Amino acid sequence: MIVSPLMTVMVDAVRKAARGLKRDFGEIENLQVSRKGPGDFVSAADRKAEATLREALMKARPGYGLVMEESGIIEGQDKTHTWHVDPLDGTTNFLHGVPHFCISVGLEREGTIVAAVIYEPIKDELYIAERGKGAFLNNKRLRVAGRQDLADSLALYGSPYLGRGSHPRLLKELAAVMAVTGGVRQTGSAALDLAAVACGRADIYWERDIKTWDMAAGLLLVREAGGFASSADGGADPMKAGSVACGNEVLQRELVAILRKVGG
Repeated sequence: MIVSPLMTVMVDAVRKAARGLKRDFGEIENLQVSRKGPGDFVSAADRKAEATLREALMKARPGYGLVMEESGIIEGQDKTHTWHVDPLDGTTNFLHGVPHFCISVGLEREGTIVAAVIYEPIKDELYIAERGKGAFLNNKRLRVAGRQDLADSLALYGSPYLGRGSHPRLLKELAAVMAVTGGVRQTGSAALDLAAVACGRADIYWERDIKTWDMAAGLLLVREAGGFASSADGGADPMKAGSVACGNEVLQRELVAILRKVGG
């Protein structure tokens, strides 16, 4: 495992926020839920978790800025450091009683993600990474899967919310990927999909129209586990593009080629 003051701060923050999420998940029928947009919900649990994370991170690193799903951009005095925080990735799963959701926190330093924590509270699975120090799941070092043939691969994807993104384009991409892979799944959590590629549970993953807080931590996990990540169209900066395609070196390249062909 990685032992550092920064990682201690991040892990303590997500574990504190996770306690509230677990309690609320156990009483899901009583959650106060407001509609944020078509197909996109925000719960009282989501807001409480974000407040907990914000308080803990600002107390430990008071000058850092934050980019948060609910609160938006919070400028800090230290312009070189920014937290990208998703307090509840997999909100729709959570609200329907599906135990597949997580907290995701990534730290950006001068344009580069340098530290990441993703915590899946139901399974008590803690993914961590620091730039140049590797990626870990609990006490196990992570490596992306080594499969070289798309026909043997498991692909994950994310679909856009109603009114955001292009469903017709996704359906074309999905058909093309399904035709050449061993299986395709949608889980409902971008951060956990990236974590799945990092630990070899899935081989490739792509999604468009996602935010920095969805992918910041997961991108570092994949790269520190020996994987490759670009935008869905092959660009070098997924965070700027708002899309991602990842896997090992061979399969990621083939995935991007498929997505480009469909787009063209």
